[in-house]
Amino acid sequence: MPLHLTAEDQQLLDGGSGPGAQMAMRIVVRLAEALEAEQLLTISGAHVDSCLYHGPSTLAFAERLLALGASVKVPTTLNVSSLDLLHPDLFTGDPKEAEQSRLLTECYKGLGGQPTWTCAPYQLNERPGFGQHVAWAESNAIVFANSVLGARTDRYGDFIDICAAITGRAPAAGLHLQENRRARRVFDVSGLPSALLDSDWLFPVLGALVGATPGVQVPVVTGVPGGQPEHRLKSLGAAAASSGGIGMFHMVGSTPEAPTLSEALGGVDPLEVTQVSLADLNETRASLSTATGLSLGSVCLGTPHYSLDEFAVLVPLLSGRQVHPSVNFLVSTGRGIYHELQLRGWLGTLEAAGVTVVVDTCTYLSPALSGGTGPAMTDSAKWAYYAPSNLGVEVTLASTAECVNSAINGVVTVDESLWANG
Repeated sequence: MPLHLTAEDQQLLDGGSGPGAQMAMRIVVRLAEALEAEQLLTISGAHVDSCLYHGPSTLAFAERLLALGASVKVPTTLNVSSLDLLHPDLFTGDPKEAEQSRLLTECYKGLGGQPTWTCAPYQLNERPGFGQHVAWAESNAIVFANSVLGARTDRYGDFIDICAAITGRAPAAGLHLQENRRARRVFDVSGLPSALLDSDWLFPVLGALVGATPGVQVPVVTGVPGGQPEHRLKSLGAAAASSGGIGMFHMVGSTPEAPTLSEALGGVDPLEVTQVSLADLNETRASLSTATGLSLGSVCLGTPHYSLDEFAVLVPLLSGRQVHPSVNFLVSTGRGIYHELQLRGWLGTLEAAGVTVVVDTCTYLSPALSGGTGPAMTDSAKWAYYAPSNLGVEVTLASTAECVNSAINGVVTVDESLWANG
C-alpha cells in the first residue's frame, strides 16, 4: 500500500512550517517509502547520534538545517561528541578536526538538542516509558530502549535521527510494530555453571555471542535467573548491537515483554534453539581478545557510559590503591553521572588512584589515548569489538576486577577459573 500522510504531514512536506522542517520531512517520507511503511507515527522524543563528527558532510548537513530555520519538535538528547568538552586537553588528535567537532556540537545545540553528550540517555532522569514511540540512534541506546524499557524505536542512523526530531514523526515500521518485536530464536544458558550465571562477566560475552550468530533478529535468552539488574542487560545489549546489529532482545523474567518464554515468542515456536555452552562463550571471548602476552598500556572502561551502579562496583576496587605509572586508566561517563561522582566524593577516590574520568565522548571514538600506550584492557565487549580497527590497539577483554588488578600490577592479570569446565 502507498504511504498515507495526514494533513499535518502534508503541510510539513509542502513547506508550511518552513524550509528546514520541509527538508527534514522529505527525508522522513523517503525513508518511510523505502521501508514500505503505510503511515507515519508520532514520537515523544529523540536521541541524536549525528552530533558525532565523521567528516565534512556531517557538519554541512547540520549547518544546512540550521540555516533553513529548523528546530526540534520533541525533547531531543544528544549522543557523544568527538571531544571531552569539559577536558579538551585530553584530545590528542588533529586540531582542525577538534574545531570541526566543536562547531558541530554548536549546530545541534542551535537546533534545540539538549547538550547531554552521552551514549546512555537511559541513564538520564527522564527516559521513555513502556510503549512510547521514540526515534533513538546509537546502537546500545536503541537496544536498551526496546529491550529494557519496553519503549519502541527502530534502528535510526545519522541524519534520520535529527529529521525525526524536527518533524516529530517516524515511519511506522520495524521495531515500532508489535509483530516485529516477538523473539524468533532462543538462546538457552541453563547448562552454564551457576557462578557464571550470577556474574557480571557473563553478559558482555553472551551478548557478543548472540549478536554474532548469523540470522538472528530478535533473540530471547532463557536460563538466567530473573530480575537481572539494568547494568547487566545494558552490557549484553551493547555487545549484541555491536557484533550483530541487534535492535532488541528479550530475557525471560528480566525484560518487560518476556515474563515467560512463550510470551516473548508471541505464542509461536522459535525458528531455532541454541544451547549455549562454555566452549561457545570461550570462543567468543577469544575472538574479542586480540592481545597476546602480559604487556599492558591502558585500561578503558565505560562503553557504554558507566552508570552509578557500575561506579559503585569500580570505586571500592580502587579505593586506597594506585594504578601503575605505565598504565593509562580511563573511564567514560555522562555529565550527569560525573557530577554525581563529585557529590559523593567518588571522583576524588578515582583520581587519587590514578584514574582519568572522561565525559562527553568515548575512548574508542576520540583520540584520548596517548600515542604508543601498548595493548589495552576493557570490560566492554563493544569497546573490544571496535577499538582494534578504530585505534589500532590490541585488546584483552576481561572482568572489571581483572581490569583493575591488571592496572595496579602493570601487567595483564586474569583468572580463568570462572570459565573452566567443572
